[in-house]
Amino acid sequence: MTPIVHLLLLPLLLSAVTGEGLQDKKGPFENTALDVAEDTPVPYPIHKFEVTDPGVDGFRLSGEGSDDVKISSEGWLFLQHPLDWSKNDHYIIGVEALKEGSVVHGPIYVTINVLDINNHAPAFNSSDYTAVVLEHSPAGVPFTRVFASDLDDPASPNARLKYSLVSQIPNKHHTALFQINAETGEISTTAEGAEMLKAREGIRYSRGEDQSIDALKTKFDHFCSPVQSIPYEQNPFFTCVERAEVRRRSIDLVEDPDYTLIVRVQDLGGESPNALSGSTYVKVIVKENLWVNPGPIIIKENLKEVYPHVITQVQSNDPNALYRLVQKERVLNFPFRISVDGEIELTEELDREDKDMYILVVFAEDQYGNQLDPPMEIQVVVQDVNDNAPECEEESVFEVQENEPVGSLIGAFLAHDADDATTLNAQLTYSIVSQTPSASANAFSIDPMLGEIRALQVLRRRDSKMYHLDVQVSDPVFSVQCKVVIKVIDVNNELPLFETKDYGSHSLAEDTPVGHTLLTLKATDADEVESGSSKIEFHISEGNEDGIFAVQTEENGVGELVVVKPLDFETSSSYNLKIDARNPEPLMKGLEYGSESSTSVQLAVTDVDEAPEFSMDILDVTVPEDIAQGTVLLKVEAKDPEGKDISFKLDGDSQGWLEIDAASGEIKTKNKLDRETLETFSVTVTAFEKDNPEKSSEHELSVKLLDINDHYPTLTETKSFICYNKPAPVLIKAKDADAPPFSEPFTFAFSHGKKSPNWDLQAVDGSTAKLTLKKSPGADKTFALSINIKDNAGVGVNQAFEVQVCNCTELGYCYVEPGKHSFMLGMGATIGILAGILGFCIIAFVVVIRRIGKKKEKTENVEEKNAML
Repeated sequence: MTPIVHLLLLPLLLSAVTGEGLQDKKGPFENTALDVAEDTPVPYPIHKFEVTDPGVDGFRLSGEGSDDVKISSEGWLFLQHPLDWSKNDHYIIGVEALKEGSVVHGPIYVTINVLDINNHAPAFNSSDYTAVVLEHSPAGVPFTRVFASDLDDPASPNARLKYSLVSQIPNKHHTALFQINAETGEISTTAEGAEMLKAREGIRYSRGEDQSIDALKTKFDHFCSPVQSIPYEQNPFFTCVERAEVRRRSIDLVEDPDYTLIVRVQDLGGESPNALSGSTYVKVIVKENLWVNPGPIIIKENLKEVYPHVITQVQSNDPNALYRLVQKERVLNFPFRISVDGEIELTEELDREDKDMYILVVFAEDQYGNQLDPPMEIQVVVQDVNDNAPECEEESVFEVQENEPVGSLIGAFLAHDADDATTLNAQLTYSIVSQTPSASANAFSIDPMLGEIRALQVLRRRDSKMYHLDVQVSDPVFSVQCKVVIKVIDVNNELPLFETKDYGSHSLAEDTPVGHTLLTLKATDADEVESGSSKIEFHISEGNEDGIFAVQTEENGVGELVVVKPLDFETSSSYNLKIDARNPEPLMKGLEYGSESSTSVQLAVTDVDEAPEFSMDILDVTVPEDIAQGTVLLKVEAKDPEGKDISFKLDGDSQGWLEIDAASGEIKTKNKLDRETLETFSVTVTAFEKDNPEKSSEHELSVKLLDINDHYPTLTETKSFICYNKPAPVLIKAKDADAPPFSEPFTFAFSHGKKSPNWDLQAVDGSTAKLTLKKSPGADKTFALSINIKDNAGVGVNQAFEVQVCNCTELGYCYVEPGKHSFMLGMGATIGILAGILGFCIIAFVVVIRRIGKKKEKTENVEEKNAML
């Protein structure tokens, strides 16, 4: 269709557009960006430029897309040919408005963005794929990948692809053996596939092994022993194996795959019914996985073999693989190695007591060190043999109280065997071989499995204080004799006795320091020395409810009565203490502690004149700085332990802001407080006895002042200059003595509240503004500006700022002509300066005349003296 026909059709097309739609397509003659979908039917009106000049009678286009985009004389921009996003995603077109062929407006530039539509179906880069998967491959590990592309806009959903498996052929068990990653196209086995995939059966050959018919006969004889006397050609079993092997070798796995997968790809993320799609075939061949873990491998310790000894073999799926063996744990001794054929060899005997398991890591790599199969971990378990005899301590000692009933447990005797505790090799049995003294034979028994020793008779110290036993400990192969000592301990049948039942009365001052020893206690016990029955411990059982005293137990029945808390005469002036002596071992049945195992002591506390005590430990006050004069900040309280009259005083008030009522303790403001002078300060409050001021106590009072908005921002500098030949902004800085939120950030504005034709004022940060000269005066001139600066709370005043606009030197300072000054003095100042200069000259003249007269007089005196001489 020709452009002329398009122009003829354009009015008809425009008439079909609703008024609202037509209005949306109109706009002023200015730079414009427009969106147009590709493959839009033509002719298509894009936009109409409205020009205010009534004389405009035409338009002209230039730049890209002049063949596809046209403009009418009325200013309608329209498509002549459909656009194709894949060829060009945007066009930049220049538009000029013409009047009688001359340009009167423009050019302006129109950017036409071509919007992609979903008009390309995704396509795979191959119509079919071939992939190999090893049987028992881990689920979810990709073994191949398909790839598709889409010619639509990759940044749009039109090119967002989704992969899916349509079908799996064959699928006899109706089980999905394969899965595909919907985003990447990676194909892997499912959990069921990892378990069910099997390779076609065949004869396994080692690396470099002959695969001829003769070799097949050898393998047949090996697996079908005893060797058959029937000729191979007449043996139906061999001929069956031979045909199967020949058929397996001749099959083209690409033409006859194990599985065929149909894979589909969709654009629009596969989420739209309008999505376009493509498909491909994936032929999957299942190969036998020779890389199979042979572990765990069990090897007896101390195995007598010819070393190196082959313990297992691994085989890579690649017949040319190179094997490497390492140990997972970092142990110095590594008694294993691997051959070129994958045979793992043990190089020496193993000892389970040194190490009971090894983890070997086998790598199958190519000549460049690249892995051909995933690393394989093989466990080697060292099996225990009974090569260790039981072990016991040089001598085991047990204690038992005398008179314990028959069958009482004395203790459990345990030995150790280094062999595997989970086997019979470490199963121990116990028996008593001999007893010393032997006068009371069979005094003890031992459990043969648990090693528990029990008394078979009542033991008495007068019969024997100690028994020695020889205990035999045996495992299924070895035996050892161990020494056991049993001590018969004295029973606690004697009571501890104090040296006196009353330690009398004692006095002590109430300021006696903590830790002071008041007296020493002594008690004795007739039980066996150095036994728990004769050891004595002291306890205060009465009169010490506040825990003021304690008895520190020493050796040999000695105790120290000490003060462990401060004394207070006013709280308690006397104490009657009862102190008990006790054994840590329980008394013999039927025996109880009596009065002979207790003593008493009376303590009288004497009064001491003590200093007054404050009722509060911490004195902190926080008040606003504008608090009224005479306001009570705090009332301190103190009392004298003896009830004497006290008074208060205040020290350390460097500003003279506070005062204290000596009688009541009220602390008041004496003068105006100022946070900007001192935000926090401390004073010392002293409470003292009126009649004895030396008896005093001190407390520190900390005062913190809260800020109020009692300052406004002020300029740090009130003058500056600007070079009109090189105008640069002037930075205006302000400061405020208040603290947040009554200080920064500041707001800067001209006092008249309007925009200035010559100046521009903009904030830079919370404390700085930038003053810019908008219009240069062209000559030296000084401006007096009034700037209003307010703090964050809106408090501020107008402040004068003087700016000299001048011609500057290369160094950036205002230029001053030689012989001139940058300032002129008034008439009064000029007369004063002249009078001062004249006065100075007169004074200098008088001084010179006087000095000449003195010099002449001195000369005459010298001459007269010389004449006399």
